[in-house]
Amino acid sequence: MGPRRKTVKPCLTSKESPEVMKSDETKDYMNQLSHEVLCHIFRYLPLQDIMCMECLSRKLKEAVTLYLRVVKIVDLCAGRWWEYMPTGFTDSSFLTLLKKMPDIEQLYGLHPRYLERRRVRGHEAFSIPGVLEALQACPNLLGVETSHLELVEAIWTYMPQVHILGKFRNRNGAFPIPPENKLKIPIGAKIQILHLVGVNVPEIPCIPMLRHLYLKWVRLTKPQPFKDFLCISLRTFVMRNCAGPTNSLKYVPLVTGLASARNLEQLELVRVPFLGGLIQHVVEDSWRSGGFRNLHTIVLGACKNALEVDLGYLIITAARRLHEVRIQPSLTKDGVFSALKMAELEFPQFETLHLGYVDEFLLQCKMTNADLVKYGLADVVENPGIITDIGMKAVNEVFSCIKYLLIYNCPHLHNPNNWITDHSRWTRLVDLTLVRCHAVKLESFSQFIELLPSLEFISLDQMFREPPKGCARVGLSAGTGIGVSSALVSNQNSNNENDNHQNNNPNVPNNNPQQANDQNEENEMRQDGQAEEQQIAAEALNEMEEVPQEDRESRNEGPTHSQAVFPMEVDEEQAGPSGLQPTAKATPITVHDSDSEDEEESMEAPGNCIAKNSSQNYSDKEDKIRDPVESRHLPVSGKGKTPLRKRCSSSHQMGQLKSSSIEENSCEKGCQVTSEQIKADMKAASDMPEKKKSKDVYPSCGNSPGSVGNSPSCNAAPQSPDFVRTVTGNSEVAKPKPRHAMKRKRTADKSTSTSDPVIEDDHVQVLVLKSKNLVGITLTNCGITDLVLKDCPKMMFIHATRCRVLKHLKVENAPIVNRFDYAQCKKLNMDQVLDQILRMPAERNRIIYLRPMQQVDTLTLEQKIFSGPYPYHICIIHEFSNPPNVRNKVRIRSWMDTIANINQELIKYEFFPEATRSEGDLKKYTKYPWGREIYTLEGVVDGAPYSMITDFPWLRSLRTAEPNSYARYDFEDDERTTIYAPRRKGQLSADICMETIGEEISELRQMKKGVFQRVVAIFIHYCDVNGEPVEDDYI
Repeated sequence: MGPRRKTVKPCLTSKESPEVMKSDETKDYMNQLSHEVLCHIFRYLPLQDIMCMECLSRKLKEAVTLYLRVVKIVDLCAGRWWEYMPTGFTDSSFLTLLKKMPDIEQLYGLHPRYLERRRVRGHEAFSIPGVLEALQACPNLLGVETSHLELVEAIWTYMPQVHILGKFRNRNGAFPIPPENKLKIPIGAKIQILHLVGVNVPEIPCIPMLRHLYLKWVRLTKPQPFKDFLCISLRTFVMRNCAGPTNSLKYVPLVTGLASARNLEQLELVRVPFLGGLIQHVVEDSWRSGGFRNLHTIVLGACKNALEVDLGYLIITAARRLHEVRIQPSLTKDGVFSALKMAELEFPQFETLHLGYVDEFLLQCKMTNADLVKYGLADVVENPGIITDIGMKAVNEVFSCIKYLLIYNCPHLHNPNNWITDHSRWTRLVDLTLVRCHAVKLESFSQFIELLPSLEFISLDQMFREPPKGCARVGLSAGTGIGVSSALVSNQNSNNENDNHQNNNPNVPNNNPQQANDQNEENEMRQDGQAEEQQIAAEALNEMEEVPQEDRESRNEGPTHSQAVFPMEVDEEQAGPSGLQPTAKATPITVHDSDSEDEEESMEAPGNCIAKNSSQNYSDKEDKIRDPVESRHLPVSGKGKTPLRKRCSSSHQMGQLKSSSIEENSCEKGCQVTSEQIKADMKAASDMPEKKKSKDVYPSCGNSPGSVGNSPSCNAAPQSPDFVRTVTGNSEVAKPKPRHAMKRKRTADKSTSTSDPVIEDDHVQVLVLKSKNLVGITLTNCGITDLVLKDCPKMMFIHATRCRVLKHLKVENAPIVNRFDYAQCKKLNMDQVLDQILRMPAERNRIIYLRPMQQVDTLTLEQKIFSGPYPYHICIIHEFSNPPNVRNKVRIRSWMDTIANINQELIKYEFFPEATRSEGDLKKYTKYPWGREIYTLEGVVDGAPYSMITDFPWLRSLRTAEPNSYARYDFEDDERTTIYAPRRKGQLSADICMETIGEEISELRQMKKGVFQRVVAIFIHYCDVNGEPVEDDYI
């Protein structure tokens, strides 16, 4: 590194006196310039500034007049096309201005905030007739840029020779379509880009010059709006959610007109009810003459009549130049890609594929389909895409160069690792986005990621949902909606009213015990080997058909146990493992649902079942049998709920366990899973907490962690909380691990309608990432509990938002990851995550953004962070803005690296001592400030307070320093609006900053105090700590 550049201040020579220099400063150099030079300078100034110069001096006024006389291109918005022109114009003043510009040819930025429709005598206003008069006063005018609907229609009518420059886009578009937004487009209108949003248009005529047509929320009022449609120069045609004719035949001229546009590159049809098969026939007729041959983007969304052949013919015809395809759910199926595979085409430029495409408006709109139809949109109800893993294999075989893949709501995708074959390697895939693909298996997905050689970005939204509490007990799969519980089916089976009435009587004898035995054998066969996906639905139907016989078998429990029968109320039902049960009113029990806090509360009520001395060890081959003694059914509120009956076990009745095989069958049916496929998805295990003194524990049914093949059973052996589940392959192994203060929560089977209290921890789902090129991952509303970075050498960021059960982070090898963003993750273990990040080797500066949803003990947190063995300078910023302000969060990235760069310069080139955090240092510094120079900065940003506690060196001096010659005052931030604004100070680099803090550096060197090379910023936003998420557009 070369010598540092020194700034030299100019000094006065003996020949120059202060008076001479002062006279030079007051000298007017502008008036000494020629008119030609001034006019050249005006070319770089906004028109508003030029007009202001007119009143400064006589020479400047002459220069302005001369400039306006020769100017040919004027922009009233100074290049800011999204803004409005200066206010204050009237008809007369605008006419005066344009008369000063006789040679003007192109007028840009004619975006008035408000225009009167007509003039009012005696009233000075800015009106459409006044603007037209001023424009007509310019004899050489060729074109005007505007965004005003009525003004552009007036120009087309009275000045048809004038072109509409740039992109015409109206600014008052909305849905429902405002009736006052109207535009009549004349035939042959001189416009190249027409962008209409929320406008009533009679028809789309022949416009030969039109190149880009964008229609969104446009109501086409004529019965045949495309009768004369012909735009031969068209390159982009976008029609989204427009209210047009409902007759599919009236869209024939539209498609034929599009085929005539030989240069058409982008075709997007969303909610356009064109005739099914129409595109196929038009392509067949026009492809030889170049129709649709130059398409690079094809989008079909919510087109209810679209057929696979329509999409396939477009893709085949445009194969040579095709870049991007977005396919609606009804066309997202295996057959499309199988057919394209048979065509044996090459797509050399293809990059982006969106499967199950649904338009953003339909996703965000709160209106129902009936409401949309009422406002004129086509009647469309979308179902999820039905593509399977077989179709995904064909996707990469067809599009071998694909880089960006987005899949939305495809519930039939299960094993992504099966998408990779010898002919389907996904070698160029860079960006993968999965949304609402609930059946995708987590372990298979992790294997798939590991096999992608070029993958850089992963985005997961509403993936890997956590299973509902108690789903293992009622036979539901892990949140996928697949699987049928016998209790659920019996309540919804309206065709078996007689059977249900018979089941209400517990004294009805079992007339067909053989069928119950057959059912048990069938269940055992399912547990042993039938795991094929095609049989899931059939097995579910078989369960539904055999429900009545199961009801009889489960209700006929003989004289072994007496049951109290109570008369039933009209609207109160209670179901056992299979069928309806009579119940009596009892004191309701308050039960926390699955979203409750992690607090364990005692739930005592008269008549509750109490599990005592129920610990017993079972081998894998033994039947797990309990002695159920029914004392009282748990109460249920609401009709149609099907809670399982709770049976309590006592120590003095353990001797009767092996004799009550019928009760075993009843309990086993309550936990029955429909197929091994579903059971593999669940991987649920029942964790019974240690019984505490003076607390009642309810036994729960679930899969035993040690059982072979995940065989369902009622496990009465209590599991110690010291046992945690470690997922290995398809099995779960219980391993002892010390956890000192592990909380168990009492939850209800909310999603499965069992309504009985269950002690069940969150289902452990671990996402393991191993990828050589992965740069970042974004998680939104995902059901994973643990994120493991196993081997990600290029990983740089992690974003997790609204992941309700995400708790832990484990970093094995991800040395350069530097941005962590956890927002509204309700159960996040902040201490564990921060400790895991700060223990990473100090190879990068790191910023951690947290938005917790629970109260944070700031003093304890600060003590743990600053006293820990973390070789970083640390700052913890507490932000209290609500609604959240992102200014501090964004700005901190601009200066935290500067602090680290100063430290690295000092250590590498100035031989400054480097600080350490060894075990000896920890023992040496046991009290505040733990060997660090800790200080606090407080302030208010946009009305919200913030507090920062840190040991960052140099920061206080840099904040209070005077601006230097590099200061940039066009930057809006300063210390009043953010913590530290280095650009306002001119502190643009480490070298400049070191000149500012030279004295402090010398003092620290004399004290022989070292500095760390790296820094960590922990930014905690407290707007969600009450447990209710705050809406935030920036999240």
